[in-house]
Amino acid sequence: MGNFFHHGRALCLAAAMLGMTAGVQAADAPVRVGSKIDTEGSLLGNIIVQVLESHGVKTINKSQLGTTQVLRGAITSGEIDIYPEYTGNGAFFFSDEKDPAWKDVNAGYQKVKQLDYDKNHIVWLDPAPANNTWTIAIREDLAKGKNIGSLTDLSRYLKEGGKFKLAASAEFIERPDALPAFEKTYAFKLQQDQLLSLAGGDTAVTLKAAAEQTSGVNAAMAYGTDGPVAALGLRTLSDPDGVQPIYAPAPIVREAVLKQHPDMVVWLKPVFASLDTQTLQKLNASIAVEGQNASKVAADYLKQKGFVKS
Repeated sequence: MGNFFHHGRALCLAAAMLGMTAGVQAADAPVRVGSKIDTEGSLLGNIIVQVLESHGVKTINKSQLGTTQVLRGAITSGEIDIYPEYTGNGAFFFSDEKDPAWKDVNAGYQKVKQLDYDKNHIVWLDPAPANNTWTIAIREDLAKGKNIGSLTDLSRYLKEGGKFKLAASAEFIERPDALPAFEKTYAFKLQQDQLLSLAGGDTAVTLKAAAEQTSGVNAAMAYGTDGPVAALGLRTLSDPDGVQPIYAPAPIVREAVLKQHPDMVVWLKPVFASLDTQTLQKLNASIAVEGQNASKVAADYLKQKGFVKS
């Protein structure tokens, strides 16, 4: 019996020493920064990379890694260390769509911060004052011609048998808190032939399809902070019943990595605080409409605002 305890203790000590050496190595290990595949993901991922690099933290840039689920799997399994996520996705991650907290910017942030820390030791840093919520954008000529400004108006138009075809990602079409939630609240149902499902989650592609009327498309899945909407002659429909949660972007980081670079909190806070909806629309448009490189757009913005010394 006694031997067993000693043996167990020796194992614990060995493990502790291994842990210490792993910790020492990890302290110099580059921070792996991920982001989602869309325009804004790429922009915010590059902003995080450049802010960390400007403070002497080595990084590995893994921006545009994949969809929400891919990123989520990567951070919870420790394949990436930090990436920009959205507060409203907490409802989806923790199967808690019913809580009204998600529709309040501060309550949603506090809630996801607590849940993710308790379950995954992932820390949510301060969010940006923007709402990148899911929405539907339609062609301006259709909006004007049929007087459609909200999802309520769209429902009326569809019930009258109006011609409609939506370009969207599979995620938007299938996720219960996305298109199905709009259909349920506003009492309409899109048939298979009214949907064009596009691979990936990039609204730059769905918006372009609506602008160019690809395969008869006249509407697109969009985000609240999408830059190209107006530039492409589209109009974002309002959500008067508040179906969608508030999606404020925030850097989220594994606690182990934050302990190695605790100043990250201070470095990223003013940067994200400056990214309101209009600013993000403008920066996203530079990438999606003007075709600028996300890394360059991020660098120009950080220099112009004085967050990074040129």
